[in-house]
Order: sequence, then C-alpha cells, then structure tokens
Amino acid sequence: MNAPVPKGSVEPHARPRRADAAPLKAVLGPTNTGKTHLAVERMLAHRDGMIGLPLRLLAREIYDRVVREKGAAAVALITGEEKIAPESARYFVCTVEAMPLDRRVGFLAIDEIQLARDPDRGHIFTDRILHARGQGETMLLGAEAMRPMLRRLLPNAEFTRRERLSTLSYAGPRKLTKLPKRTAIVAFSAEEVYAIAELIRRHKGGAAVVMGALSPRTRNAQVALYQSGEVDFLVATDAIGMGLNMNVDHVAFASAAKFDGRRNRVLRPDEVAQIAGRAGRFQSDGQWGETGECPPFDEETIERVEAHEFEAVEAIEWRNSELDFTSPQALLRTLERAPDRPGLMRAHGADDEESLKRLMLDEALIARADTPARVRRLWDACQLPDFRKSGIEEHARLVGRVAEALLSAHGRLSEDWLAKEVKALDRVEGDLPVLQQRLAHIRTWTYAANRPDWIAHAEEWRAAARAIEDRLSDALHETLTQRFIDRRTSALLRGLKREDALVVKVAADGDVVVEGHSVGRLEGLCFAPDPHAFGLEGRAVRNAALKALAPEIQRRLAAIAACPDDALTLADDAAIRFDGAAIARIGPGAPLTPRLDLIGADGAPERARAWTLARLKTWLDAEIARELAPLQTLAAGESVSGAARGLAFRLLESAGALDRADAQDLVDALDPAGRAALSAVGIYIGRRTIYLPRMIKPRPARLWSVLWAAAHETPAFLPRPGAVAVAVAPPLPWRSLAAAGFRAAGPVALRLDIVEKLAAALAAA
Repeated sequence: MNAPVPKGSVEPHARPRRADAAPLKAVLGPTNTGKTHLAVERMLAHRDGMIGLPLRLLAREIYDRVVREKGAAAVALITGEEKIAPESARYFVCTVEAMPLDRRVGFLAIDEIQLARDPDRGHIFTDRILHARGQGETMLLGAEAMRPMLRRLLPNAEFTRRERLSTLSYAGPRKLTKLPKRTAIVAFSAEEVYAIAELIRRHKGGAAVVMGALSPRTRNAQVALYQSGEVDFLVATDAIGMGLNMNVDHVAFASAAKFDGRRNRVLRPDEVAQIAGRAGRFQSDGQWGETGECPPFDEETIERVEAHEFEAVEAIEWRNSELDFTSPQALLRTLERAPDRPGLMRAHGADDEESLKRLMLDEALIARADTPARVRRLWDACQLPDFRKSGIEEHARLVGRVAEALLSAHGRLSEDWLAKEVKALDRVEGDLPVLQQRLAHIRTWTYAANRPDWIAHAEEWRAAARAIEDRLSDALHETLTQRFIDRRTSALLRGLKREDALVVKVAADGDVVVEGHSVGRLEGLCFAPDPHAFGLEGRAVRNAALKALAPEIQRRLAAIAACPDDALTLADDAAIRFDGAAIARIGPGAPLTPRLDLIGADGAPERARAWTLARLKTWLDAEIARELAPLQTLAAGESVSGAARGLAFRLLESAGALDRADAQDLVDALDPAGRAALSAVGIYIGRRTIYLPRMIKPRPARLWSVLWAAAHETPAFLPRPGAVAVAVAPPLPWRSLAAAGFRAAGPVALRLDIVEKLAAALAAA
C-alpha cells in the first residue's frame, strides 16, 4: 500500500489545478532578454509563487538567488534528486518535472517553454503549458518561435516580446589556440570537452568545465574558477544554453552537430542561437563563431541567429495526463491516447512508459497491481529517471526491482539493498569517467531517498546520499582542476604539433605504429584504436592512422576478393571471417538469400567494396546450395502442388520443422501423390514432427541455424555436433530450436529423429 505522505512534504505528480481567470502571460524573446529575471521579480511580488526550470543546475542558481532575498525559511527547492521544503516555504523553485502542482500559489512560471518540442521531455512542458496555472498570474517564458503555437492553444494569453539587451554578432571561425579571453567553447560529448579543455590548458593556462551531468556542487565550483578570473576559458556542453548566467564574451562552437538521445543531427538555427546567446550578458555585446573541427555555419543560420528570427514551432510533444489507475492495462491505454488538438504530437518512447510496457510482461508483478493505489505505486516506480543512461532494458530491470519492493507487503525498498548500493558508491578514487559514473548512480538513490513513501527512515538516507554526492562532487572538481588547470605540457601537444608529419606503419600482424608507438590494430578491415589513446592525442593519431591505412585496407579488400573458398569461414555470430578477423556480417532479411554488410572499410572506394561483397556472396551462396538444397527446393515451390505445397510452405515458414499436431489438417488433405512429392523433396512426416532428416545433420543444421538467427535478429541455438539432447533454460522459441533440428521436451531440447524414435517406442509399448 502507499505509505502516508509526511506532513510538510510535497507530491510532484498530482494533477495540475487550473485558474484560467487569472492573467496568462507569454513573455517571448531571444536569450539575454531578462525573461527569467522578470519572472523571478514577478514571483517575489506575490505572496507566494512557483517557477519551473529546465535544469537542476539552473533551479539551484535561482533558489540561491531567492534565498538571498527572502531567507531560507521562505523558499523551497524541489528537483527529482533534491528537496529542501521547509513548512513555511512560500516560493517554490523547481525543475519542470518536479513541480508540486497540487499546491495553490499566486504566481506560476514555466521557463524555456520551447522545450515542448523536445522528443524526450517535451510532453511534460506541454502539459505544464496547458494546465499549470497560478491563482493570480501565470507566466510562460521562451522563444519567439512558440508564439503561433501558443496563440492556437491559449487564445486568451497576453503576449510580450522582450528584445535582447545587447548585440550578438557572428565573428567567424577561429583556431582553438587563438580564441579570446572570456570564451566559452561548446562541444557535445564528454570526450570532446575533456580534449579541448586539455588543449586550452596547454596554451592558455587552464579551463573550467561545465556539463549537464555534473552535480550542482561540482558545476558551481568550476564556474567559480571562471567567474573569479582564475581561468579565462570555459569548455562546456550545451548545458550552458539554458539560462546559466556567466560573464561570457565569445561562444565558440567546436561542433555543429550533437546526439539528441536518438540520433546524431545538425543543430537547428534556434539551438545555435540558444547557445550562442550566452555571449554578451546584460548590455555587453557578444560574439560567436566556429572553432576546432566545426564546419562553417551557413549564411541562413548566421542571419537567423543575428536577427533572432526562426521558423515557428509547428508541433509540440504531448502525452495524456488524465490517467486511469484502475489497472495497469487501463493506465497504459490512457497513456497511449492520441491528442485531440491540432499542433500536438503524441510523445513516444518516454522512459517511464517504456518501463511500464516491459514490467507488464511480468505477470506476477502486474498481478500485485490490483487496486488503483497499487497501480499508482507501480507508475511511481516507472517514473524513476534513468540517471545512469544505461539503456531502457537495463533501466527497466532496476525499475522492476523497485516496483517489486513498492508492491510488496512491506511497501518500501529494502534497507539492506539500499545500504549495499550506496556503500559501493562511497569511494572517491578513480578517474573522471569513474567519478562521473558514481555520481550518476548515486542520483538514483538520492531520488529514492527524496520519496518518503519509498524508504523507511528517508531523512537518514537522504542525508547519507547527499553526503556521498558531495564527496564525489568535491573529488570530481579536484580531478577536473588538476587535469585541466594544473598539469604541464605532455605528449598530447607534441603529438598534435607533429600531426602532419606523423609516420605511420602497419606491421604484418596488424599492429599500427605511429612515430614508434603502437596506437591500435587493424583487425580485418577495421582500425581498433588503443583504448589508452585518449582525447585529442588519441584523435590525432587515429586520424593520421586511418589516412595511412587506406592503401592497406584496399590491399586487404583485393585479397579477399581473390581468395580461395577455404580462406573464408562463417562464425557462430553470423560474421564471415578472413584470416581470423570478422570482415562481413549477415544482416536481417531472407535466410536463404542473406544480406551481407562489410565490417569496416568505410572510406574505401565503392568499387573495391562491391567486388569484395560480390566475392563473399558467391561463397556464401555456394555454401547454402551445398548444405541447404532441400530448403531451397521448398522455397522454389516447383516440386509440390496443392495441399503438399501448403505443407511445404508452412514447414519453411517454421524454420524447417512442424509439430504434426499443428499441421494435421494439411496432412489429412494430402493425397498419395502429394505424400510422394513431399517424400521426394526430403520431407518426413513423423508421428510427432514433420521435418527434413537431411537438415538435422551437423553441417546443414549449424548453417541453417546461424542464417535463421541472423535473418530474424535472434540468438542462434547451436548445440555441439552430434548432440541429441540439450538442456534449455529459459525455454527457447520453436523456430530457434527447429532451425537446429531440435524441439523442446520439457526442460530439454531433443533432436527430431530422437523424438520420433521415442514416439515409435511409446506407440509400440
């Protein structure tokens, strides 16, 4: 059962209240127009208020500001991982997801509303735009491109355009080593950020680092280095684009593309402007441009950014928030409801919804969600954020474990489990990736500790998790500082200076040697860099190596194209190997006419790639013709007709074996000629199974199993040659077993001929 909510706590997931009679204002404009400042001033002019912000870092910044004006007792900070909520709090500074919308306040604001178009978080911003209201005043803050959308959705809204307080101008490209002081360099991966920060340290004395994955404590310590003038450069991800205020004169893009959680794509002009707009705060003009390997921005993008004019947002993400908790199935149905208003797009792929779908496959767990309160409990577990960025399958397993605990008789997470997980993270040794990983993991338990209905003694666990996060944050700050500010000249700079003159050799065994140092291996047609080659040094030697490797890769393609059949093998993982290295892989499609893709050789001439693929396909087709001729005959469909053809088709569709009970109607319809035709193509109609005896021999069975698995993107069932019985746990699909010439018999798989022998013996007994 749901535990009672302690006095003074706040529930972030309640249904928003409406107050449509109160003024609804949309304050729109580019960055550095004082929108957030205005909202905070308006909030403080009311007796109470709430503001929803896009980032935990920004929420902390605004919280600190409001505390300075109103005192800690009057202000609450509410994010997924941090709750400071005194009972006397009148002003609530929150992340948008964590806003306690069941609480009535005089003023309510939502910042960066253009994030409603974001595929991951957009539906939450849309819900707040549509439903979250202050009793006396509501303010929506964001980009001018949202104006037409807001007019359609909120016809009663009052619009105000804010003009930028300073000029933002394009300065063109500059070398990393020639950037002016007070520059923020923007990259879109941790490796890029670290590599650039190290180079800036070499040439400019040091750089602070800001990324969204940093804790507020680490981020504030890094920003303090920059703001104090101890360092003149900041290297950051696009996290700086969301309102974080720093004294930046120039923004330099090290990349024009980013991974948005689903794909790599080029930045939209409005995204460029959001980041570039960090340059020139208040009335100080700012500049922006490219640096490093960033390609030039096109003229249209430059003009749009400088004029602050962007295409209107045509559609925003939406998900139904009127949820039915009578059952998990009802909950999912209401989550999947389509929008009924133009301009709203049904959000897909949210972690909480995807987790729920996976948990619904666990019948025992879902059976416990048998009351609305328990369904709400299940949904609460699903809303655990994936701080670890572990992928939906791994995350859903964690959510499932949390849900099991919340739906148990005790109704809370095991303190033994918590203690084990938290203790494992309470270590401050390690490099940057290790420390960041621990910080990401502790955020899960900080989130849980901030749910008093999840954990007994929540206050104690909250303090413990916060203390560990603080220790890890301090260690991360210290490591960042030592690495990017205090270290002296290293091999990285020497390698970069020698980049054009690097001597690259490829040894006979595949070792790639640059300037006498091994930097990786050429495995088949792929260059595998030395995992110890990090950052810019690693990138420099990799780029040089790949250029020098082009002739070697072409030579290998030619060797493969001319090789004898016995030089090629098909591995269990559906990779074709040459000289022991994987050079191609069978892709999804038709198993008897498989698709082949080269592994590597991406930069090789298309003609050389085509020749090699043609050679590999010729070899594989010959293997199939030699070992799988009966299946090819069935696929051709020319040797049988009528009911026999139907049975042959079903047999091929079922990976070469049919349970006779499932095909008895087809067997009964066979006439003597049909039976003879089936027998002629090698089909045996047994007591229990219909199959092709030739196909259960080791070589055909292995080849067919590998081809079938690759074609259907499933694991291949590959018993050892000659095996007649194999334990299988968990049970495998019929077709996976059938392709290898087996079928399930309880906890074991039996070869089909053995099944028939046993059936005959039973019949004779």
